[in-house]
Amino acid sequence: MQYAENILETIGNTPLVKLNKLTAELPCLVLSKYETFNPGNSVKDRMALQMIEDAEADGRLKPGGTIIEGTSGNTGMGLALAAIIKGYKCIFVMADKQSKEKVDILKAVGAEVVVCPTAVEPDDPRSYYSVSKRLSTEIPNSWYVNQYDNPSNCKAHFKSTGPEIWEQTDGKITHFVVGVGTGGTISGVGSYLKMKNPNVKVWGIDTYGSVFKKYHETGIFDEKEIYPYVTEGIGEDILPLNVNFGVIDGFTKVTDKDAAVYTQRLAKEEGMFLGNSAGSAIKGVLQLKEHFTKDDVVVVLFHDHGSRYVGKMFNDDWMRKMGYIE
Repeated sequence: MQYAENILETIGNTPLVKLNKLTAELPCLVLSKYETFNPGNSVKDRMALQMIEDAEADGRLKPGGTIIEGTSGNTGMGLALAAIIKGYKCIFVMADKQSKEKVDILKAVGAEVVVCPTAVEPDDPRSYYSVSKRLSTEIPNSWYVNQYDNPSNCKAHFKSTGPEIWEQTDGKITHFVVGVGTGGTISGVGSYLKMKNPNVKVWGIDTYGSVFKKYHETGIFDEKEIYPYVTEGIGEDILPLNVNFGVIDGFTKVTDKDAAVYTQRLAKEEGMFLGNSAGSAIKGVLQLKEHFTKDDVVVVLFHDHGSRYVGKMFNDDWMRKMGYIE
C-alpha cells in the first residue's frame, strides 16, 4: 500500500507544466513549477515546515508552544498545517489588503488571525511586522517565525525546490523567473541552480511600490519608491535578509493591473487557476522576451491557488471597480 503518514509528507515533488497559449509569442520552452499541488496550495508549505523543524531542533519552539507570524496568508497556511500535526497553537498577523478568503482559510484550520492596516510604515506599532513581534514578547512559550530573516526559508528551497527543478529539466534550465517577497524562493532556488550551472539566469518579479528593483540596480534604498499597491505576496517596503541580491541577475516590475488581468488569463486560456502573483510572474516572463532564444528552457514558479482570490482578481465587479477591465 502507498500512503503518506500525515499531510506533511505530501509537501514537495510538484509537477512542471508547460505553458502554451500565453507564451506563444516567445521563442523558448516555458515551464511552470506548479506549487499549488502542495497540501496548503502554495510554495510556502516547504519553508513553513523547514522553519518549524529547525526551531524544534534548536529549542526555539517547545512542546505546546504558540507559533506567531506576520503573513500575507500562504506562509500562515503552511505553518498551520504543520502546527495541527505537531500540536502547536498559531496566531497570524495580516495586513488589511489581503483577501478575505485568506483570513477565512486560516481561521478554518484553527488559527487566530489579527488584521492590521497596510498603509503604515514598517516600524509603526500598528504594522503587521510590529504587531507580530510585540505578541511574541507578550505571549508565554511563543516563537516568532520571522520568515523574512529566517535562514530556514532559503534552506527549504535550496534543499527541495531547486533540486526538483534541476532534475525535472534534466539540467537544461537556462532561466528561472519568480516573484520576490521574503526572498526565500528566489535565493534558495537561485543559489542551487547557479551551483549546478553558473550560467543559469535568475530573474525576480517586482511590483510598483516596492524597493527591490531599484535597490538591486543602484544599491539605494529609496523610500520614494514605496507606496501601497494591490498585488499580493510580492514586493516589499523592507530589505529581508533572505533576499540574496548576489544570485539575482535582474528584476522586472509588473503593474497591479497587468498582474490582475494575467491572473484571469491564466485561468481562461491555460486552465491554470492560480493566485495573483502568478499573473505577475507570467507577465514578467513576457516582458523579458528579448532575453530568450529558441534553445532556452525557462522555468517560472507559480506560488499559490486561485481560491484565495475569488473575491478580488476573479470577481469582475471588483476588477471593474479597480479599473482593470472595461
